Amino acid sequence: MTETIAELPKEPLTGKVLLKKVDELRHLTRREKAKYCGYYRVKGERMRINVSDFMDAVLLAKGVAIDNARDGRGREPTYRVSVHRNGQIVIGAAYTQKMGLKPGDEFEIKPGYKHIHLTQVDRSLNGVVPADEE
Repeated sequence: MTETIAELPKEPLTGKVLLKKVDELRHLTRREKAKYCGYYRVKGERMRINVSDFMDAVLLAKGVAIDNARDGRGREPTYRVSVHRNGQIVIGAAYTQKMGLKPGDEFEIKPGYKHIHLTQVDRSLNGVVPADEE
């Protein structure tokens, strides 16, 4: 199929329209299907096909939600962290929100040979309850 950019969809297809088009193009490769369904962008004279977004849209159109972790800000939380140049390890807000942690929550750190255990400290066990929690 030889086409001009004018013949391709300007916006990516979604929903039932996408599924119908994919069925019509079943003889093509995944990459070609993505292009003819509008999952491309032109940069200079090069066309870049976005197969990943195409596959996500097909799954969503079929009612399969595979990714609930995204918060719309571009990055997904991972379960890996690295030590920063200043020696700190930052866990990140995605995890503290998921665990329901609040500013001031305390943890006990127990270093092991190649691991670290973080255990949340229960303030009521200390016998001291902060004034703002009374």
